[in-house]
Amino acid sequence: MNALLRILAWSFAIVLVALPVVAVLNGWIAGERWPMRRLAVTGEFRQVDEAAVREAVLPLVRNGFFAVDLDEVRTAVSALPWVEKVEVRKRWPDKLEVSLSEHTPVARWGEDRMLSEDGELFAAPEGAGAGLPLFEGPEARASELMSFHSLARPLFLPIGLRVETVRLSPRGSWSLRLDDGTEIEAGRGDPQARLARFARMLPQLRADEPRLLERADLRYTNGFAIVWKDAPAPPPAPPESTAPAAQANT
Repeated sequence: MNALLRILAWSFAIVLVALPVVAVLNGWIAGERWPMRRLAVTGEFRQVDEAAVREAVLPLVRNGFFAVDLDEVRTAVSALPWVEKVEVRKRWPDKLEVSLSEHTPVARWGEDRMLSEDGELFAAPEGAGAGLPLFEGPEARASELMSFHSLARPLFLPIGLRVETVRLSPRGSWSLRLDDGTEIEAGRGDPQARLARFARMLPQLRADEPRLLERADLRYTNGFAIVWKDAPAPPPAPPESTAPAAQANT
């Protein structure tokens, strides 16, 4: 019986000691005694709004220094658009440091995502990435689309054209769209070589034909097939005037 009483007494004493510690760590008590007074936010801030970072963090530090959950802060900041990596530290006695880096986009992916230079897909605000190419293909092959664009882009820049869209079909067939509306089917196998050959011949093709190129199919062994857009109809001539010509006075 005495042994049981001793165990109960020790258990009660441990609870009495541990409870205040747990209460402080959870912000139940003493938050005003050890408040978090300073928030230092550092980063690039080309796309991320520093005010948005502070707004996400401030509700999580109101219960004092010991109650701040670093993982919770990291998750809140990581959820903001454009944020790639977040580091969070507490500095005694009253400072929280938040450091972040942004995604650097290289292309749009669908309607609401972008592809970073590290090959990572991330959510982006609606309308972001104007001027960047559009990639379409299997997510697992995002890095291949990025590499293919890097090879195709310099082929058309010297003739004043920009690669607007890069597509990779589920069966591995490549196609492009240029910013003048030209659709190019590069196919499978060795699409880079076919694309380079076509790009070399394109200036001459455009010089010999006044119409705009609509489509080029490069999936031939010894050449390619092209389709030209219909030339626009000439504007109607203005109606001739039926009024008599004025005579000059002599």
